[in-house]
Amino acid sequence: MSLHVHIARRYAKALIEIGSETGTLDALVGEFASAAEAYSASTELRAAVENPLIPIASKKAIVAEVCDKLTVSPTTKNTLLLLVDRRRMRVLPGIAQVLKEMNDLKKGMLRAEVISAAPLSDAYYQRLHAQLEKMTGKKIALDKRTDASLLAGVVTRIGDTIYDGSLLSRLREMRTALTPSN
Repeated sequence: MSLHVHIARRYAKALIEIGSETGTLDALVGEFASAAEAYSASTELRAAVENPLIPIASKKAIVAEVCDKLTVSPTTKNTLLLLVDRRRMRVLPGIAQVLKEMNDLKKGMLRAEVISAAPLSDAYYQRLHAQLEKMTGKKIALDKRTDASLLAGVVTRIGDTIYDGSLLSRLREMRTALTPSN
C-alpha cells in the first residue's frame, strides 16, 4: 500500500468517526468530493498550494477562500487547512475517494469502478452489476469511466482488488510470456 493511500485512509477514518458522531457523514462525503474535484480541476490551485516558495499563511488563505466559495462545513474547512499545514493537499482526491468508499461500506454497499476503452451498453452494465453483487454478496454501486488506452475490454476495481480484462493487459502478458528470460 502506498504512503498516499495510507494517509488518505487515516484521514477518511477520522472523518467517518466525526461524521457519524455528528450526523453529518453524507454531507462531509459530498463536501470532500466537491473540494477534491475543485482541487483536481484547477492547475492554478494545485500549483499555489504545492509551491514550497509560497508561505503557508498564503496557502491557507487560498484554501479558505475556496472553502467559502464551496460553502463547506467548519469540519471540512478545518481538515483542508490541516492538510495545507502538513503539506498533504495532494492526498485530497484520495481522501475523498476513500471517504466515499468507507461511507458506502458503512451502508452495506461496495463501490466498484468500471473502466472501459469505450462506453458500454446499459445491458452490459446491468449484467456486470448483477454478477458483482452475486460474487460479493453485497450491494454494489458502479462508477463508470472510459480510458481509450485500454484498447478494448474492461477493468473493474472493488476496493483493493482489480479484475483486469483489458486488451492492454493481455498484450503485456503475451509480451512477458514471449520475452526470453536470461
